[in-house]
Amino acid sequence: MPLLFSPPDLFYNDVESRKYTTSSRILSVQAEMTHRALSLLSLSSPSLILDVGCGSGLSGSILSSIPASQGGPHMWFGMDISASMLDIALQRDVEGDLLLSDIGQGVPFRAGIFDAAISISAVQWLCNAESSDTNPQGRLARFFSGLYASLRRGGRAVCQFYPKNELQKSMVSSAAMKAGFGAGLLEDGAGTKNAKAYLVLTVGGGELKGGIEGVVDGMEGVDVLERRKGDKKRGEERKGSKGWIMEKKAKMERKGKVVKHGSKYSGRKRRVQF
Repeated sequence: MPLLFSPPDLFYNDVESRKYTTSSRILSVQAEMTHRALSLLSLSSPSLILDVGCGSGLSGSILSSIPASQGGPHMWFGMDISASMLDIALQRDVEGDLLLSDIGQGVPFRAGIFDAAISISAVQWLCNAESSDTNPQGRLARFFSGLYASLRRGGRAVCQFYPKNELQKSMVSSAAMKAGFGAGLLEDGAGTKNAKAYLVLTVGGGELKGGIEGVVDGMEGVDVLERRKGDKKRGEERKGSKGWIMEKKAKMERKGKVVKHGSKYSGRKRRVQF
């Protein structure tokens, strides 16, 4: 895992990108994680896959080389924020198409175009605030909303990432569920410094039966996470209702902030003025 001292487009300059792509240790780890992600996707036929944070195309090369007996080979499209990484991918003559793009600004593809998506060691970058005007929650929300829209009904995604702590793990999984995904979280090497988290995501509809529970059935160590977007917990106030507004005011008061008193008009809809 790279030290997250600077944003990825600056960290992965020409020198770092070359080192990353030529390191035998990194090549081995990347291949291991890509095959792990593919096993979690469980694709039975050649598919169109989005490689999020594709870097120099290491994972993409594996997608292109999967034999027919294992459901391949797959076609893929890669997106990454590092121009240096993509330049090396072009020099390596990878088979996938490439896009220079910041995943924190969304996933700019036609709705329902991809069968599946993978992301290896990229999502954790979205959890960092390199400047005061960077909002990690907003970047995660834009990414997962765009990813959800770009997958077909019944599609799946696997995002491998390195969470610094439980808070980052929760930030990532919560943002995915708010976007509409069913989610399961699997951790390899839990409790060690090399722990790798895999977020298994599903899009409802299509031929997918049973949602995320059906996908992870029989897998050991997978935590099936909470509700999809739109599912409301019993007793939860509707956003914008008087009860919701009063709860919000109470929370702000407990934080020591000055708020206006509630009244009989709190939460009422205003008439449209002509």
